[in-house]
Amino acid sequence: MPVLSSQPQSSVVSPAPLPTGQTIVLNVSGMKCAGCVRAVENHLAGVEGVRSATVNLITEVAVVEAEAGQVTADELAAQVAQAGFTATPRPGDGTDSADLTDWVERKRQEQQQQGRRLAIAIALLILSTIGHLKHFGWLTVPILSDLWFHALLATVTLVGPARQILVDGWQGMQRLAPNMNTLVALGSGSAYLASVVALGFPQLGWECFFDEPVMLLSFILLGRTLEQRARFQAADALRSLVELQPAVARLIGDPTSAETAQAGVEVPAHSVQKGEWVQVLPGEKIPADGTVVAGQGTVDESMLTGESMPVLKQPGDTVVAGTLNQSGAIALQVTGTGQDTVLAQMIRLVETAQGRKAPIQRLADVISGYFTYGVITLATLTFLFWYFVGLPAWPQVMDAALGMAHAGHQMTMTSSTLLVSLKLAIAVMVVACPCALGLATPTAILVGSGLGAERGLLIRGGDSLETIHHLDRVVFDKTGTLTSGSPEVTAIHCVDRGLTEADLLQLAATVESGTRHPLALAIQQAATSRDLSLLPADDFQTQPGLGVMAQVTWQGQGVACVLGNQAWMTEQSLDLSAAVQTQVTDLANAGQTVVYVALGDQVVGLLAIADQLRPDAAQVVQGLQQQGLQVQVLTGDRPEVARAIAAQLNLDPNQVQADVSPQDKVDAIRQLQAAQHTVALVGDGINDAPALAQADVGISLHSGTDIAMETADVILMGDHLSGVLDILVLSRATFNKIRQNLAWAFAYNLVAIPLAAGVLLPTVGISLSPAAAGGMMAFSSVAVVVNSLLLRRHAALT
Repeated sequence: MPVLSSQPQSSVVSPAPLPTGQTIVLNVSGMKCAGCVRAVENHLAGVEGVRSATVNLITEVAVVEAEAGQVTADELAAQVAQAGFTATPRPGDGTDSADLTDWVERKRQEQQQQGRRLAIAIALLILSTIGHLKHFGWLTVPILSDLWFHALLATVTLVGPARQILVDGWQGMQRLAPNMNTLVALGSGSAYLASVVALGFPQLGWECFFDEPVMLLSFILLGRTLEQRARFQAADALRSLVELQPAVARLIGDPTSAETAQAGVEVPAHSVQKGEWVQVLPGEKIPADGTVVAGQGTVDESMLTGESMPVLKQPGDTVVAGTLNQSGAIALQVTGTGQDTVLAQMIRLVETAQGRKAPIQRLADVISGYFTYGVITLATLTFLFWYFVGLPAWPQVMDAALGMAHAGHQMTMTSSTLLVSLKLAIAVMVVACPCALGLATPTAILVGSGLGAERGLLIRGGDSLETIHHLDRVVFDKTGTLTSGSPEVTAIHCVDRGLTEADLLQLAATVESGTRHPLALAIQQAATSRDLSLLPADDFQTQPGLGVMAQVTWQGQGVACVLGNQAWMTEQSLDLSAAVQTQVTDLANAGQTVVYVALGDQVVGLLAIADQLRPDAAQVVQGLQQQGLQVQVLTGDRPEVARAIAAQLNLDPNQVQADVSPQDKVDAIRQLQAAQHTVALVGDGINDAPALAQADVGISLHSGTDIAMETADVILMGDHLSGVLDILVLSRATFNKIRQNLAWAFAYNLVAIPLAAGVLLPTVGISLSPAAAGGMMAFSSVAVVVNSLLLRRHAALT
């Protein structure tokens, strides 16, 4: 179309080249708490050539950014082994589909094993409770209440179900990197040894409490089993995406060839190559990205866009691997396979999001890294205080300390000060929980990013989620973002009363039939929608930037038909009446692009063409403003178009900036950031790439099947602007959960540790037994994970 383009010609701004580097991904097993995470990260970061290392406790993945060629995956795995954990390099870029499938299968097998562990934990808890009931005088069960039985039970527990805890705790001490298992091992081991001493030397007057380490370890095992189950649910979104990958494909010959037989052969989906043809029957998953070339059917794309309604697919439409063909057999030509498919890219984005840390997690990580040292120090100080100061000063608390406010559990009066001090120190070591701090942020981000993926909102990481939470300014690109990006004929004005709108449109479509300009396509599409056929025409002439003409057979005669802008009409010596000029001015002020249509030596009509606002654009802008965010629009279009957009969106004219080049968008965002604003840019991810990179949060609408927009922090797969509001709600809900989790974790430790240390013993005679401390510790970790899972029930996200 030779009409002047509405977008100014501008040079494209390229982002600065990044330094060469490589990303290495490792599977890490054996981590139990944030202290483990910090130990792995420190060992990896200490390797020469490593820029950064991020470890995720939930997904058990380490992502290492390193200088290219400076370090290998095997060297990094060896460093992780020195930290006391097992690491295996992932092939390729760390997102190989087979590797992720193996991860899912391994997690499923672990879940099956959890049932056996849960049964063992409950059995130990019941047996240790029976031992306690004898001390209360409530219940005595032959054999099961016997001291020697509980001594044997404690021994079996330590060398059996709890062996790995003790070994890992001891290894942590040897590496000078104590962790959660170190605290549990010290607590349970000390209680067991004290009971062995009491059993072997009855003249000391100590009470045996073999049931304490058993109950402590049973609470730990029970809590970790429940925690693992909750973690499995938290990773449900990533697991579901991986499981969407189709297993087989049905290869066929070229379906457009009449000579090709359509008998297909089933092959593994990963072996399909680009350019081949695949048949998909009703009820089957689409095995690869492709373009429909034959047949039609409805496809469930909810895994991609979050939209529950199926989409009709016809020849020429694109389809995505992993979506479900609900009805109708279709044949498609493959355009993307393996790691090039939209599904594989979604998996990669979701996994990356769940591995990247939010800034709010840094405080928790720092505290957790030193937490174990602090707890061991506090336990030592507790022992020393009560042994040398506390019990001599308050001898009356001896009975309460030995009973541990434990429902009347009384011990002999001859028990020593050493035993009381030891039990209080054990309780301090056991009740402290760095796990709750370590799990507070990643579990919430895991659930939040998973919820986003299920709703067609792909978030690159927890850092992006946190920044979204702090946004105060949202800037929109216009073309393709606030608008559909496809110009449409919005009005037809006939100047010659002898012509109808259909006549005018038929003439215009005929003249434009030889061009592919967006405005020409809009005219052709309008004619097609009215079932208007093209007229005979020849001698097409085009003048770039002005217009086009052709000889058209109209009412049995050949006549010159001219289309173009005002300058083209003037050049053709065509008269423009005052009435026509008035109409043109009104349309231009309304943001319409006007195409003149002349037949012979007379202007016979006007076509108004505009890029229409998306149906939800005004509602989204209003919703953002209601939430207290300032909205701006940047467009390369003409000022009158910008004014029309402002009016349609109920924005002040000064909130819409026209004639903006890609570099101008970058500069505008920089100015907002210099004024201390946190800025999000919503764009289409093409010409907006530099600005998306500059913004604090880049939000890109998904276009076609190309979601590899590396500059965007959030990708709206549903291609609806309402996703901007959804991502704000999701971010706020997620960070409310993070705050709740962190508040609980800090408050728990601030209350539980002093209570276990006996701060209330002198006044009210209350403290914690090691077993009760273990139960509280296990509950704290489970509570954090379960609270994160409650994010799924957030009413605003359903």
